[in-house]
Amino acid sequence: MNGYLIVILTFYIGFYCFDSIVDWLNSRSVSTDVPAEFEGVYDSEKYAQSQRYLKETTQFGFLQQTLQLMVIVPFILLGGFNSLDVFVRSFGFSSLLTGVIYLVIMIITMMIVGIPFSYYATFVIESRYGFNKSTRATFWMDFLKSLVISLLIGIPILTAVLWFFESLGSYAWLVAWSFLVIVQLILVYLAPSFIMPLFNKFEPLEDGELKEKLEAYSQKHNFAFEGLYKMDGSKRSSKSNAYFTGFGSRRRIVLFDTLIEKHSSNELLVILAHEMGHYKLRHIHKSLFMSIVSSGLMLFLLSLFLNNQLLSQAFGMDSVSIYTSLIFFSFLFQPVESLMGIFSNYISRKHEFEADKFAVETTGLADDMIAGLKRLSVDNLSNLQPHWLKVLVDYTHPPVITRIKAIRLLD
Repeated sequence: MNGYLIVILTFYIGFYCFDSIVDWLNSRSVSTDVPAEFEGVYDSEKYAQSQRYLKETTQFGFLQQTLQLMVIVPFILLGGFNSLDVFVRSFGFSSLLTGVIYLVIMIITMMIVGIPFSYYATFVIESRYGFNKSTRATFWMDFLKSLVISLLIGIPILTAVLWFFESLGSYAWLVAWSFLVIVQLILVYLAPSFIMPLFNKFEPLEDGELKEKLEAYSQKHNFAFEGLYKMDGSKRSSKSNAYFTGFGSRRRIVLFDTLIEKHSSNELLVILAHEMGHYKLRHIHKSLFMSIVSSGLMLFLLSLFLNNQLLSQAFGMDSVSIYTSLIFFSFLFQPVESLMGIFSNYISRKHEFEADKFAVETTGLADDMIAGLKRLSVDNLSNLQPHWLKVLVDYTHPPVITRIKAIRLLD
């Protein structure tokens, strides 16, 4: 058997088993007793509901991963990638256009395959626990918009990247890297004004105590932004959130309408201060730098495996091509990507602690921050006691009880 095939299947099945074990441990780590920190905030019935929510979403995720494994492995072994390649090549287009068509078919197929899972999660699981506010019309419009935007943005990018690797030789990865960095920065800059409004309605925050507090705090700390906006998050879910988006003069502070409804002005102020802390402490820039470096590493490693005959044979290919090399390399890159993800999540959790500290020290509202975190956790049925391995592998934010303990130490 081809050595690359053995390595790829070992990685793919091995990570499936590892992820399944992590999720199983996580679903069994919860206690039936409400943690002392949440007594009086999380009643026993609501807490039991959060545990059912965790177990149901975990089981559904396991089912989804298992079905994915049952499709992908036979698809590889039975030469599915080659069958599609033979079909696309039969049109007689140039290698560049053939590659674009091949990759677009793969992308659209993956999006379509994901629809039933997304539909069930939205209209069964999320509805069962009172989160879903989306209509079926909204669900399908979101899918169509996502598909159109993905194609409008993705096709030119794919075309450019394939052309670079077909035409520029050993330096192609460097040119492709530079190109993708520029595209990433442009999208980050334009998304708040041109992409996000296609999915949600953004309205300037109404005049009043909340707006005055947020603006006064921002001015005090010399934080310039385009404006304060309320987003109709309740259009799809009862869950709450807040975030900054954009760079420079295009920065926006966005609060979900559900967040405004459920939290006091002081709680919202300290949430804003936390998000601002990410900017002031340059977490956004550091995360962007890490993303740029990791994409450069990926493209460099990719360049070493382009048009690799043995790698193509592992997938049963009759012909070797750059566009299929992109897909096959993603299987080989999985271990590196996973390790990078664990490191990235560690840095993200560290940044969350630092942003919490910034928020508490600049507002003096430690109690309000703790109250806000508790309210968010209860409203979103968050898992209060995740398994340490789940946190290590998947969590971008520290567990809420750990965050609260750290905040209390700041007093």
